[in-house]
Amino acid sequence: MTTYVLRHGQRNYSRRYLVNGDPPKPIRLSEEGRRSLNKGWSSVPLHSVKTWPASESPRAQQTANLLMGVPGPELITDPRLNELDYGEFEGNPFLEYAVWLDGHGAHERPPGGSESQREGIRRMLTGVLAALEHPGPRVLVAHGLLVSVLLWHRDRAPGETMPLFFPEAPYVEPVAIPDVELPDFIGTLMNDLETDVQDRTGGIGDWGIFRTGDGSAVATVDSVSPSHSQDQKDLPHA
Repeated sequence: MTTYVLRHGQRNYSRRYLVNGDPPKPIRLSEEGRRSLNKGWSSVPLHSVKTWPASESPRAQQTANLLMGVPGPELITDPRLNELDYGEFEGNPFLEYAVWLDGHGAHERPPGGSESQREGIRRMLTGVLAALEHPGPRVLVAHGLLVSVLLWHRDRAPGETMPLFFPEAPYVEPVAIPDVELPDFIGTLMNDLETDVQDRTGGIGDWGIFRTGDGSAVATVDSVSPSHSQDQKDLPHA
């Protein structure tokens, strides 16, 4: 069996580079986001999917419901799959949070937030691992940060340590992990979270650089999806 983890469809918040980790906020898919769900039929065997866990966010649940069709299996809401709690940065441009994160690090909680970046990642990973408790194949509909972390781990270089900023996560393009590999896949990432040392001195290569108004580079985003042009690029936490 296989577990497929994907990011929800596009929303207008994403196009404006605003962060949203508050599940009750009624932010739903844009028209373009709904149309993009058609790609799910070519990348996931949707008719054979037995379990559909999703975060509490309306955009994730809307994505799952549209993909599974009607009638479909019962949707499982798992708050462990929620996006990061941004605290006082909620609803603001991603770069404001990125500047703060760059200065304070991945283990400090933002003002008004309930978790650090690393604590949020750990929570999300426990939600992915818990999917094995349900029949497979299964599709987990989550958010940008989780999918970005999984993509980074899948493609990481030998000995590479977990970075502060991750590659961009494409919309509705699943990361497929065979069940026999999932415990080790998640276990390695959990072990990474115990390591505080981060190698942030390497070259940026082909990554795009996002800058503040004074030109300071605060985040790098790898273009992993050919469907994203540079001027439409979303940010990894948005």
